[in-house]
Amino acid sequence: MTAINLATLCNTAVNSDVKPLVFANFLAPNMTLVYAAVAERVGQVLGMPAELIEGRDFDQLREGSVDLAFLCGLPYVRLCRERPGTLQPLAAPVLDEARYHDRPVYFSDIIVRRESTIRSFEDLRGRSWAYNGEDSLSGCLLVRYYLFQLGETEAFFGGLTFSGGHQESIRKVLNGEVDASAIDSQVLGVERLRNPDLAEKLRVIAVLGPSTIPLVVATARVPETVQARVRDVLCELGRDPVSRKVLASGLIRRFTPIDDRAYDDIRQKMAVVDQRRAPSSSAGTR
Repeated sequence: MTAINLATLCNTAVNSDVKPLVFANFLAPNMTLVYAAVAERVGQVLGMPAELIEGRDFDQLREGSVDLAFLCGLPYVRLCRERPGTLQPLAAPVLDEARYHDRPVYFSDIIVRRESTIRSFEDLRGRSWAYNGEDSLSGCLLVRYYLFQLGETEAFFGGLTFSGGHQESIRKVLNGEVDASAIDSQVLGVERLRNPDLAEKLRVIAVLGPSTIPLVVATARVPETVQARVRDVLCELGRDPVSRKVLASGLIRRFTPIDDRAYDDIRQKMAVVDQRRAPSSSAGTR
């Protein structure tokens, strides 16, 4: 993308009588403040009000009741398959740690308590496990895919539970309610940043990935001209002193433009998992 100064974008802002931009966060709650600030900054630059709401369900994207969303790659590819043209990928974060190699990727970190005797994924056989939710790539689908690659099924674990979110999965591991869980590496990194003692309480015993990172999407109700402006603003935030500190609190170095093909890695894994789980799908497991 050609560099565009935010001040220049401000001078060519969209007319202020345009309806407010509504962003929805479908990612972990520990990123809400970061994404609220990002939404506010986008609105400031474009000269229109903007707000962030917590995503309630994916019907908000199907129906276009929100304009833009911070969304995991797995529901993104599922929605694209279900309703082509519903969502337009705009940009994705590049995380600010060496292991991301300045690319829009992330990992699934397998965590246990520090004092646990578990040292590897293989040691999890017969142990209790928490998925965060069916619509999570890092917390669910990647684990299922890895098990299938090992020639295993979910019977590998001694017990399964769904926590409802990455932060809740972390809590369950810390409290000894489950032995292990797979956590979005950005979510885990932010939790460690805000709670430095967490590093002394948890260990990462395995890492799955890298995978293409969650992204910012626009719904069909957003005009293409506005989509392009939003993408430009997002991709300039990393150069903006006002925004850089906010992004850093979410371990984000910058946003980069992203296209649909970047999520083919998720499509491939989803196809494998869906095929392997097909015999039980009629029982309502998906």
